Amino acid sequence: MTETEKENKNNSVIEDFALDFNTSSAISKIHIKILIFYITIFWMGWLLNLSAWDGITLHLPFWSVLILLPIILFAFYFVFIFGCILTTKLFLILINLIHRPKEGVFKAEEGDKDFEFWRLRIELKKLGVWLLNNNPLPWADAWAFRWFGVKMDFTSHGIDAWLDVEFLKFGRKVTIGQGAVVMSSMVVGKYLIIKESVFDDYAVIGGVSTIAPGTIIGKDTVLGALSSTYYNQLLESGWIYFGIPGMKLKPNKLAEERRDVIVKRDVDAQESYEVIHDFNIDEDKRDLIKKTSKE
Repeated sequence: MTETEKENKNNSVIEDFALDFNTSSAISKIHIKILIFYITIFWMGWLLNLSAWDGITLHLPFWSVLILLPIILFAFYFVFIFGCILTTKLFLILINLIHRPKEGVFKAEEGDKDFEFWRLRIELKKLGVWLLNNNPLPWADAWAFRWFGVKMDFTSHGIDAWLDVEFLKFGRKVTIGQGAVVMSSMVVGKYLIIKESVFDDYAVIGGVSTIAPGTIIGKDTVLGALSSTYYNQLLESGWIYFGIPGMKLKPNKLAEERRDVIVKRDVDAQESYEVIHDFNIDEDKRDLIKKTSKE
């Protein structure tokens, strides 16, 4: 191979993975077919509201409807969201039956089935998460992520962060800082990368940090603010990481080995003592904690 051919080959590879303004795990534009899904979803939400309104006006006198109007309007807001979420879920079930989601590296171009179905899934899930995230209920965002396939419980939260909506797995009490971006999929140049990101128990992600697809963060591990990870990076348990990309800084001395013990200190007597308490945990996971403590 001549030098010119080598140079052309290297340039083509660089162009394939080049970053541009469209490189993101978000969608750059809305197609007509996605718009049709949106119209149908919103229509079903309003249809439920119309049905509920007909039921109320038929069974309640006019004066009581006027008195209860603020409560009725507030209830209609949630009925509309419920209708949209339910319709979105039904669409996703149908889409996943047609083409099952999977991890891997795919061509980010129109016509590629994995890319097209990924784009459709993300658009629909983001709509549902947005509707639930922008309401007064503080736990609604966690319910939305669980509803659309993210593995997490209600002890973890990322209400002020940007989280992908599939191939994410959270342990207990995972904290995602404000402005952080957690990705399980990303478009880089001409390629779509999909890889599950995993966060073990008590992991903490600092604000304005970026988590790349395939990242695995161990138990009691902290990633400092303004840091990032690279594709498939493993952050070991019990360490503090910082930097771009995140590098080991020091052991996490504040990691709690025994979470059922509170250390109290009496300053006047200059002594400290331990108090064992029953910590809050889901009943279906208590056996897992007991096994871990015995080990």
